[in-house]
Amino acid sequence: MKANKALKRLTHVEDLLSDVMERYSADAPEIRQQLLDAKAAVGRAKDAVNVQESSEKTSARKKAATKKKVAVKVPRAKAAKKQRKTTRDYEE
Repeated sequence: MKANKALKRLTHVEDLLSDVMERYSADAPEIRQQLLDAKAAVGRAKDAVNVQESSEKTSARKKAATKKKVAVKVPRAKAAKKQRKTTRDYEE
């Protein structure tokens, strides 16, 4: 799964958990604590995806930079042009 898609889904999950926490009664502190723990876990997952995404971008930039250094194009020697026959050649 791509990092952007994972981040969107994790954000959606985080919003859903926040919504459930707001609606849930304050009379059950054990369940609210479990919801808080779940929300914190989703936050840690988002951070991990962000770190992975940024490291992939940097490694891709490094790979591109090394490819540019290695792949130096050297111009090829041009082949000599073929001379067409002129009217002078036909006269001889």
